[in-house]
Amino acid sequence: MKREPGFLRILARFMLVLLVLYLSWTAAYFITAVIYSRLSWTPHELFVYLINATLGFFFFGIISMTVRRFIQPREQHFFTEMIDALKRISEGDFHINLGWNFGTRNGNHDRTHPYVQLVDSINDMAANLKVMEELREAFISNVSHEIGSPLTSIIGFAKALKDDNLDREQRDRYLTIIETECIRLSKLSDNLMKLAVLDSERHPFHPSSYRLNKQLISLILACEPQWEAKQIDMIVDTHNVQVNADEDLMGQVWVNLLHNAIKFTPQGGSISVSLSSNGNQAVVCITDTGPGINEQDQQRIFERFYKADKSRTRTAGGSGLGLSIAHKITEMHSGSISVSSKVGEGTAFTVLLPLQEETVKGNSNHERSGNSGD
Repeated sequence: MKREPGFLRILARFMLVLLVLYLSWTAAYFITAVIYSRLSWTPHELFVYLINATLGFFFFGIISMTVRRFIQPREQHFFTEMIDALKRISEGDFHINLGWNFGTRNGNHDRTHPYVQLVDSINDMAANLKVMEELREAFISNVSHEIGSPLTSIIGFAKALKDDNLDREQRDRYLTIIETECIRLSKLSDNLMKLAVLDSERHPFHPSSYRLNKQLISLILACEPQWEAKQIDMIVDTHNVQVNADEDLMGQVWVNLLHNAIKFTPQGGSISVSLSSNGNQAVVCITDTGPGINEQDQQRIFERFYKADKSRTRTAGGSGLGLSIAHKITEMHSGSISVSSKVGEGTAFTVLLPLQEETVKGNSNHERSGNSGD
């Protein structure tokens, strides 16, 4: 039967205490025997037993106090440092890296010792809080930047409108810019609210069974004015796929990916939307012929406020939150979203969703549409 390390440690300590106690009694026996011999005195056996037991416990107490004098200062210093570390963490100082070792095991430091586990837990807590604090500071900085930029434009052009010498064309242009910046602020506020609700897990999550191909086609047709205005060739290849998901939440994912594809696809380019099933997953791929994303940016594309091309995204009016929202929603559905891109060759976003119900197989409902929308 395999024993737990904690049980073996307790057993070893118990045996050590017994050994010290036996040694103390043995020492008491021989010391009293010498004293009785020199005094030529032979006391009663019960008296001898009581004296030896009392003297043995006396020796045991002296040994215990002596050992404690060497051990207690180390433990006291340990707890003092632990309390100081916790105070620093409570005051917002997360640069904590304690290093304590108690005992060895198989020639290595014993990582199962309770004190060592306490040290590791405090170090991990400090490291996690430090990461959270850095993310919070970056989030505040990004929000301030995203809000500050349009507000500066609005204030500047609002002051310019006070000029009575402005002609009608200039006035209309300034008003259009103010309107655009207000829309940007509104979208930013809406996206921040969505992320806050999704992070808090208070967002109503109501999965239901529906045909994913119908949802995709409906959203593509809703975006028709945008891709028609840029003469984009929209290629749709979908199969009849049934999923169990929150239709409203997934709609945000598809709208976001479609708008991004339209936004960055040049005039006369093409966008491909495909839907298929692979085993127990639905596979949605949205590919564009835009400028593409380099490998370094692909690794961070789903981070909040991250923009692969800040100047291009600024012109397009993005805030860097849309893909974060899409990533969060797919995670809520136990799915995944990934990006594949080459600079100058376009970008492809692939979304995988688990199938909860049996998907209708075959090539039924296989639809294609060109730039005419048919």
